[in-house]
Amino acid sequence: MPDERPSARLDLLGAAETLDAGDFVRRALQETATPRLLLNFVATADGLATIDGRSGPIGGSGDRAVFHALRAHVDAVMVGAGTARAENYGPLVSSPQVQAEREARGLRARPLAVIVSKSVNLPAGLPLLEDPQSRILVITNGDRELAPAAATVDYIRIPGPAIDLAAGVSELRSAYRADTILCEGGPTLAGSLFAAGVVDELWLTIGPRAGGGAPGPRILAGPALEPPARLELRAAARCGQELFLRYGAESAARVSRITTD
Repeated sequence: MPDERPSARLDLLGAAETLDAGDFVRRALQETATPRLLLNFVATADGLATIDGRSGPIGGSGDRAVFHALRAHVDAVMVGAGTARAENYGPLVSSPQVQAEREARGLRARPLAVIVSKSVNLPAGLPLLEDPQSRILVITNGDRELAPAAATVDYIRIPGPAIDLAAGVSELRSAYRADTILCEGGPTLAGSLFAAGVVDELWLTIGPRAGGGAPGPRILAGPALEPPARLELRAAARCGQELFLRYGAESAARVSRITTD
């Protein structure tokens, strides 16, 4: 007969150490080897990745601080075209101080903006496209191109019925020196990256919201992962009412050996 009083010890998150968001990110990245691909998401306490089609209303000041701190430390920021449209993406790093700090670390002043899209459908007025200092790389499986833009735009074209994300990530690293890639969504792209086995870490902020029956995706969309990806909790922190969880993705190590041999 199973034990009706199973025992488990719970470690309480306390105030033993307090870190600035930038230090929290910097320490985490010092613990992980390159190359690496990070997913950064915010979700409600009941699992919604968006409210009214956007992730912005879920997180608070802590989530925004970690969001920008991650951008300050990566080579490339990857996003699906739908998220770029919904969130009205602009320049990834605008602060001259942060740009100087990036260059002091041996990075480009601004991370490469990577947009994954079959349709290559972005509005001409998107602030990211209108910024002459931004460099954009479109990963697609067709021959479509964006309308002429002020930003510099290049393409990685991977023929096939679907975009081969493992091949796209490999090309990003070999041709564009993007050792640390940060994916900011959306859920379909994130689910596909997990399915491709190229995710190394999941950074998840739990915002103090509950959507109930409101429609919306979870942080991963698309086909079920078979078997489900196993995650390793590497860090947990609290800022106000927000909870920050950092997970290692076991599947990445398993699949990367297959795709790089």
